[in-house]
Amino acid sequence: MRIPLDYYRILGLPTQATAEQIQQAHKDRTMQLPRREYSEPAIAARRELLDEAYSVLSDEAAREQYDQAFLQQTATLSQRFGRGKKAAPQPPSITVEDHQLIGALLLLQELGEYELVLDLGKTHLTKMKSGNPGVGDAEMIAADISLTVALSYLELGREQWQQSHYEEAAEALEAGETLLLQEGLFAGVRGEVRSDLYRLRPYRVLELISQPTEAATQRQKGILILNEMLQERGGIDGSGNDQSGLDTDDFLRFIQQLRDYLTVNEQQTLFEQEARRPSAVASYLAVYALMAQGFAEQKPDLALRAKKILSGLSSRQDVHLEQSVCALMLGQTEEANRALEFSQEYEPLAFIREHSQGSPDLLPGLCLYAERWLQDEVFPNFRDLKGQTTTLKDYFANPDVQNYLESLPADATAQDWRNAGVEMGSAWNDDRQAAAVGTATTYTTSGTATLAAQGQYSSEMTGVESNGHYDGYGDAAATNGNAGGLVAAGGAAMAGGAAVAYANQDAAQHPGETRRQRRRRRVKGSSASRRGAAAGPLGSIKIGRLLMLAGVGLLSLWLIFALLSQIFGWISGLGSDSTVSQGDVQSATVTKLAKNQPSISLGEPVIEGLTPPEAAGSVSASGPLSETDAQQVIDLWLRTKAEVFGGKPNAELLKNVLTGDALARWAGEAQLSEQDGTEVRYQHKLAINEVKSEGQTPDAASVTATVTELAKYYQGGELTRNREDRDLKVRYDLVKEDNSWKIKGMNVIN
Repeated sequence: MRIPLDYYRILGLPTQATAEQIQQAHKDRTMQLPRREYSEPAIAARRELLDEAYSVLSDEAAREQYDQAFLQQTATLSQRFGRGKKAAPQPPSITVEDHQLIGALLLLQELGEYELVLDLGKTHLTKMKSGNPGVGDAEMIAADISLTVALSYLELGREQWQQSHYEEAAEALEAGETLLLQEGLFAGVRGEVRSDLYRLRPYRVLELISQPTEAATQRQKGILILNEMLQERGGIDGSGNDQSGLDTDDFLRFIQQLRDYLTVNEQQTLFEQEARRPSAVASYLAVYALMAQGFAEQKPDLALRAKKILSGLSSRQDVHLEQSVCALMLGQTEEANRALEFSQEYEPLAFIREHSQGSPDLLPGLCLYAERWLQDEVFPNFRDLKGQTTTLKDYFANPDVQNYLESLPADATAQDWRNAGVEMGSAWNDDRQAAAVGTATTYTTSGTATLAAQGQYSSEMTGVESNGHYDGYGDAAATNGNAGGLVAAGGAAMAGGAAVAYANQDAAQHPGETRRQRRRRRVKGSSASRRGAAAGPLGSIKIGRLLMLAGVGLLSLWLIFALLSQIFGWISGLGSDSTVSQGDVQSATVTKLAKNQPSISLGEPVIEGLTPPEAAGSVSASGPLSETDAQQVIDLWLRTKAEVFGGKPNAELLKNVLTGDALARWAGEAQLSEQDGTEVRYQHKLAINEVKSEGQTPDAASVTATVTELAKYYQGGELTRNREDRDLKVRYDLVKEDNSWKIKGMNVIN
C-alpha cells in the first residue's frame, strides 16, 4: 500500500541535507525508540523504514535518482490538485509492505499526522476484524495499531486542548479511551487518557455553560459534568479529589467564575442542592440566588427560604446585613433594624446611617442600600438578571407580595437574629415552599393592614432618593389607598408602623410644612453626603466570606475529630498504655488542616491558571542559573512561542521571557504573522544538554539544548504546510533582568 511519506520526512531532514546530516539523523532517529508498549515487530518495522530511507539518501547515485522522481511527483500532484486555484503542494508517497504498515503509522504519528494515522489505522483495524488480517501475528499487529490510534487520539486531544477547543479535545480523548477499553489493552495508556479527561473537565464546564441559552442541551451537559466534579470532591468546599488538579482555593475561584454564566434558577437549584451536604459556602451562594430571584420575580417566599438558611450561618459568619435585607423583603422592619445592630460590616453600615439621617431608625438608608445592592451588585452575578431593572416600589406594589406578607404567621416575624444554635442544613428540613399558615392573620407587627386602609403613610416616607426612584412616591400612593400595606418608604420602609411613627413625629417637629416642603428638606439634607458615597460600600458577594465559611467547616470537622479522639483515647487508655500522646494526634490534625485551608485572595478567574498552562510569568533569578532554571526558561519560551503564534496573538507575552535582539526579532515575526493571518501550531520536545555561567558573574549564562519542533501552518483555517525540525542543537544566551532570567539570543549550532 502507498503511504504519504518520503525518505526526507522519515529522517526528519530538508531536501538540502548534507551527507553528514543524513548520517547523524539516521543515527539519532534509530536511537529514539517508541513507547515501551510497542511490540518488537512494530519497532523492527519502523527501523526498516529508517534504514531504507538512509540507504537511498546516503548513496549519491540513488539519491539523485530519488530526487528526480521526488520532485516530479510533487509537481504532478500540485498540478492535479491546483486546477487553476492556489493549493498547497501535496506530499509524495512511498510503497510499504503489509508488515511495515505499523512502522509507517509510528513515523506518521511522530510527525504529528494524527488525522492520517486515525484514517489509516482504523481502516486497517476494520479490515482485520472482517477476516482479512494480512500477514504476521494478527493479534499483535492489531494491538500495535490500536495503540498507535489511541496515542494519536491522545495527542490530537491535547492539540485541540491547547487551541481552546475543549469539547473537540474531549471527543478525541474519549474516542481513544473507548478504543482501548473495547480491546482491553494498555491500562497504563488508558490511565493517561483518563487523567487528561479529568483535568479537562473544568474547561469543558466553562465552555459548555457559556453557550447561548438556546443551546440547552450543551449547557445541561456542562452542569452535569460540574455535578460529577462536586460529587467527587464532596461539595464546593469538600476535601475529595476530582483529579482536576484544583485545590480548594482554585475550585472556589472556579465556582465564582462560573456564576456569571448560570441563570438565577440554575444557581438556586445547584447551590440549594449542595447546601444539603451540608456546605456553608453553598448555603451562602444559595442565599444570594434566592434573594436575587425573590426580588427580581417578586416572590417573597424565596426571601423567607433565604432567611432560614441565614439563621444556620449566623453562628459562624457575620451575615446580619443579608438577614436585614431579607427581613426588609418580608416587610419585617423591626427585625431588619435589629439585624443591623449586630452587623460588623463597617462600610455598608456607614452608608446606611448616612442615608438615614433625621430618621429614628435605619430604614431609609437600608431601603436605598438594599435596592442598589440587589440591582447593581447581586444581579450581575446571574446570566439572566444582568441589566434587569427592578425597584422596591414595584416589589411591594405587587398584590401577590402584599397578600403573602400579610398571611405570614406571627412566628415568622419574630425570629431571633442572635440565635446561634441552628445547625447547618437544618433549614432544609422545613417546608421549602414556606406557604402561608392558618387563616388570614392580621399583620400586627407592622400594622400595615390597618394603615393600608387608612392611607395614612403613603405620602410621608420620601426621605431617600435614588435616581428619582423615590421622589414623588408619596403623591402617587396617596391617590391609591388600596396600593397595599407595603408600597412606600422608598419602596419598603413603609412596611412597618415605625415608618408611620417617624412621619408623624417629623410633621409635629416642623408644623406648617407642606408634604413637598418636607420632602425637599429631607432630600437636600442627605444629597451632599450622598454624592461621596453613591458608588460606595455596595460590595457584591465577598470571596473572603466563602473562604471563611470553608475554613469554618473544616474547623468544625476538626473539633469533632478532636473530641472523638479524646474519647477513644480515654477508652483505649483504660486497657493499655499509648505510645502516642493525644497532643501529637491533635498537632498532626492541625498541621493537615492548615495545609488545606484557603489562604489566597480569589479575585481572579482560575480558568487561565489551569493546565495546560498558558505562556505567562517568568523564572525568578535568585542565584546562578541551575539546570532546573534553564529547563523552565526554555520551556517557558517554547510555550510562549506556541501561544503567540497559535491563534492568540499577544506579542506582549514575549517580554516575559525575551529581551534585547531576541525580543526585537520575535516581536517583528509576531507582527508579520498577525498581519498576514498565519497561524502556526507548534509541538516541542526539549532536553537540556549543558548550562554554563558566563564570566565571573552569575548574571549571565548560556544553555545548550536539544529541541524538536513540529509546526503546522494554517491560513484562513486551512492547513498550508508542515515543518519538522528534529533534534536541533540550540544555544540560548540568558541574562538576568528585573530579577528574572530572560533569553537575549538563540542560535542553531548543528
